[in-house]
Amino acid sequence: MANTPQAKKRARQNDKARAHNASLRSMARTYLKKVDAAIADGDAEGAKTAYEAAVSVLDRVADKGIFHKNKAARHKSRLNAKVKALAAK
Repeated sequence: MANTPQAKKRARQNDKARAHNASLRSMARTYLKKVDAAIADGDAEGAKTAYEAAVSVLDRVADKGIFHKNKAARHKSRLNAKVKALAAK
C-alpha cells in the first residue's frame, strides 16, 4: 500500500491508465472479431469495410503503445490476406 502522497497519487494514476488501456485493448479486439465474423459469413464487402475500420483502430492503439507496432502489423497483414482471398472467390 502506498504511504506517501506521491505514491498514493501514482497509484491513482496507474489505476486510471490501466482502465483506459484495457478499454482500448478491448476495442481493438472487438474490431478484429468484426472482420473475422464478416469473413466467416462470406461477406466480402462487409469484410473490406470492417477491415478498414480495424486498421484505423490498430494503428491508433499501436501508436499509443497498447499493442506493439509489429503485432498490429501482423494482424493487419493476416486480415488483409483473408479479405483478399474472400474477394477473389
